[in-house]
Order: sequence, then structure tokens, then C-alpha cells
Amino acid sequence: TAMEKPVIPTEEQLEILEYHFCKVNKHPDPTTLCLIAAETGLSEEQTLKWFKQRLAEWRKSEGLPSESGSVRD
Repeated sequence: TAMEKPVIPTEEQLEILEYHFCKVNKHPDPTTLCLIAAETGLSEEQTLKWFKQRLAEWRKSEGLPSESGSVRD
């Protein structure tokens, strides 16, 4: 649907997502994404969407353009 709600993970899911985002990889590959999704109980689609949202926020906080393929962390 066009009007998809943002992913709102539970506190527990958020801890797992944040951990992976901050400590493991801001750009998880499909295998890692699958594992994170399994760990949180979210779908891979939701997990990917969360990472994209989180990355956009992170870029903004770092003063980077929100979409830039050339800048890897």
C-alpha cells in the first residue's frame, strides 16, 4: 500500500536493531538482514525499512546528505 506506516519496534526489538546498527553494520547484507529479522521477529522487509530510516536519521545527525551511495561508513 502507498500509505505504509513506519516500523515501530518494541523496546526489545529496538535494542537488537540498534545494537546491529551501531556495533555490527549500518548496511547489513541479505543474510545478516535475515538473521536480524529472525532475531527480532520482524519481517525482513520491516527490518530493512528500519535500517533505511535509521540510516537517514544517522546521516542527518552527521550532517551528510540523506541519500548518498558513495559514502560508506
